[in-house]
Amino acid sequence: MKRSRRAVVLGTLAALALGATACGSSGSSNPLGEGSGATTSAPGTAGTGGSGGSGASGGTVVVGSANFPENVLLGSIYSQALKAKGVKVEEKFNIGSREVLYGQLQSGNLTVLPEYNGSLLAYLDAKSTAVTTQDVDAALAKALPASLGILDPSPAEDKDSLSVSQETADKYNLKSIADLAAKAGEFTIGGPPEFKSRREQQLKDVYGLTFKEWKPTGDATANALKDGSIQVGNVFTTDPKIVQYKLVPLSDPKNIFGAQNVTPLVNKAGVDATATAALNAVSAKLDTAGLTALMKRVSVDKEDPSTVAKDWLKSNGLA
Repeated sequence: MKRSRRAVVLGTLAALALGATACGSSGSSNPLGEGSGATTSAPGTAGTGGSGGSGASGGTVVVGSANFPENVLLGSIYSQALKAKGVKVEEKFNIGSREVLYGQLQSGNLTVLPEYNGSLLAYLDAKSTAVTTQDVDAALAKALPASLGILDPSPAEDKDSLSVSQETADKYNLKSIADLAAKAGEFTIGGPPEFKSRREQQLKDVYGLTFKEWKPTGDATANALKDGSIQVGNVFTTDPKIVQYKLVPLSDPKNIFGAQNVTPLVNKAGVDATATAALNAVSAKLDTAGLTALMKRVSVDKEDPSTVAKDWLKSNGLA
């Protein structure tokens, strides 16, 4: 389940004219949601059309982003990685929801977008049951139109988790959701208001978990873990409070939370081999722990996303 990510804010499309940059959100949630849309190329095969990174603006690769801080940060990482390889880049960040972004990518007004493979698949095929990265990407390869493609997915995921405090993890030797089975009956679990209705039966069926109590903790879930009012919480894996409060996201060996890998989505006519290699190199280095640390700098420490992106690229030998 996704909080605001599942609830797409359509906005007024007229106010978000193609190619324009809209005013973005200052929050840290991910509002990219589900709906319908389409992809054809398999991961890492998003075409080598054009030359010199030719894109929608006559030789320029146009990197866009949705209007929330994490996506702006990822857009800046992509943009600066491309520039480091000599690709001419234009940035159009904070545009809006997927409905707007997807149309702009199809039209060629945008060339590259940071996407989340699971959410993108849900947008294109709401009935898909794919959960693993491999299966999600295979389904995307069949769902996208021929003009669009995904590049290599990164290990970084912004997805649901069941998290616990470091103290609770150490005390009960908790590393995976399966480890909760022996203690769930003594634990209170928290999350968004809809979390119980969407996940209670699934957690019983898949992991055999029956919790003592369910609390609707919403955006305060991480805080509730920190103060001990709950013992298990539904926290998104790149929430900077995971680092700030030293929380431990438990592994999900049975994949009840589907893959949400950060993945470049491209208009294939606008990226050449140089651009493709640069973006795939970013994916190879970007993991969830690293993205969470970067988001702490952006959302908690209030650093400029472009500066944070530059530092990350330099530290990973990509700029």
